[in-house]
Amino acid sequence: MMDKRLLALVPGALRHVLLTVLWQAVGLAANVCFVWAASTMLAALAEGTPVNPLVMGGLLAVGILGRGIAARMASRVSFEASADVKRVTRRRIYEKLLVLGPHYADDIATAEVVQLSVEGCEQLETYFGQYLPQLFYSVLAPVILFAVVAPICLPAAVVLLVCVPLIPVVIVIIQKIAKRILAKYWDQYAALGDNFLENLQGLSTLKIYGADAARHEQMNKEAEHFRTVTMAVLSMQLNSIIVMDIVALGGAAAGISVALFAAARGAVNLFGAIFIALISADFFIPMRQLGSYFHVAMNGMAAADKIFRLLELPEPEQRTAIPERGAHFSMRGASFSYDGEREVLRNVTLDVAAVGITAVVGESGSGKSTVAALLTGAEDGYTGEVRLGELQVRDIDRAVLARYATTVGTAAFLFSGTVRENLELANPEATDDEMWQALEFAALADYLRSQDGLDTRLEAQAANLSGGQRQRLALARAMLAQSPVYIFDEATSNIDVESEEHIMAAIRELARYKAVLVISHRLANVVDAQRIYVLDHGSVVGEGTHTELLETCPRYRELWDAQKSLEQYGEVRHEEV
Repeated sequence: MMDKRLLALVPGALRHVLLTVLWQAVGLAANVCFVWAASTMLAALAEGTPVNPLVMGGLLAVGILGRGIAARMASRVSFEASADVKRVTRRRIYEKLLVLGPHYADDIATAEVVQLSVEGCEQLETYFGQYLPQLFYSVLAPVILFAVVAPICLPAAVVLLVCVPLIPVVIVIIQKIAKRILAKYWDQYAALGDNFLENLQGLSTLKIYGADAARHEQMNKEAEHFRTVTMAVLSMQLNSIIVMDIVALGGAAAGISVALFAAARGAVNLFGAIFIALISADFFIPMRQLGSYFHVAMNGMAAADKIFRLLELPEPEQRTAIPERGAHFSMRGASFSYDGEREVLRNVTLDVAAVGITAVVGESGSGKSTVAALLTGAEDGYTGEVRLGELQVRDIDRAVLARYATTVGTAAFLFSGTVRENLELANPEATDDEMWQALEFAALADYLRSQDGLDTRLEAQAANLSGGQRQRLALARAMLAQSPVYIFDEATSNIDVESEEHIMAAIRELARYKAVLVISHRLANVVDAQRIYVLDHGSVVGEGTHTELLETCPRYRELWDAQKSLEQYGEVRHEEV
């Protein structure tokens, strides 16, 4: 059972596999030497004939030492093979995800990707490091032993050699059952991991709504299903091991019986009978060991099928175009639909000024964030034109586009570690002075100086900072990227008033020398924008300055009046309290 795709995936692994087989063959030769010396000494002792103790002792020592060295070297080469496999496979998975981009999750769950990258690659380690070498060795060893035993007793050698293939026959029969069971095992494994990750991430929400008990019960049922599948795999493995042991022991017994019968007739001397009795098990041990590795290999093959399903996912067309320096974003008659049926954007036309603030406003669901997704290349299935300079955004190299436009969203991701490590993501070459300037810009420097400065530790997703502080840190990080264009997609949502004011002041300062696109449902934050585009149900229903829109766009006026009323109501309620 050998998958050519796996060998092609890691071309260098085959050399390590063959080298492992070579060392195993050396170990077999050393064992033959040991058994030869032991048989000679036992026969001489029984017959009362003299032997040279130095020669026999030397052969025994060579056999023991040779087996030890060969086993150590085979293990070392096997480790090198498995290390190569894990490194190459994980790199291939990572590179594939980079090519697929954020839409990989449309075809495969993140939890399954994690499992394949960790447990799946570990299973491939066993496949390359143990199973494949044993596969080749289990074919080679009986042939070598047949060549050694045949001159001593040909009938016994033939019986032993003929009985060896009975073990692969058992393996083939088991394979048909195992493939189906292991495929179910990996499907259930991935599903359980996916649900566990989702429940873990949403644990706070489940607690708030008192739904954690129901999810707990559901997880228990899925875990029980997984346990049942796992026990089916273990049962299959144990039963097959028993069958292979019976075949191996029966074959060795048959060979020994033939040798003893020949010895009784005088066709084989005492040395030959003892040698065959001692060496007969070695005919079956390699194939028996292969049977043990077979179950792990089948698990690896099942994991490999899923890894190749990921690696063979269709890739988006490669983008190679590079925009000219100073190019600005624009949309001309752009329309977009996520599901191919309901249009989220309809015939949208807008321009992002090369310097200054351009704003896109509207209620939730009006299509504002989709505009940002199209401009940054996160979504490209649009009709019409979405351009950066003279180039269509969908044709521009993704890496170049990512450096050209930096997006700060509602909940920018912050990693556990230090503030310095999070800032270095945007610019690994940034100096401490540059980092402090960015933090001053985001009005976060004073707070961090009261802590441990740039070495202030952050918990997972910066949970030890307030929502406003997290957004300001994300803003500081974005500043270090020094992109020509900055897109703020609801960057002030769900944060305190003080942080909102700091962030908007920083955005206005940034807009003095950068192109800034502000996407917001809060109109008060964009009143000083050079150009405001009003979206309603995916269409641009107004454009102009704040003053112009109040006079010419009923929808903008309606949103403005509604928000002012809410703010005034909030102020009155605050005074009453």
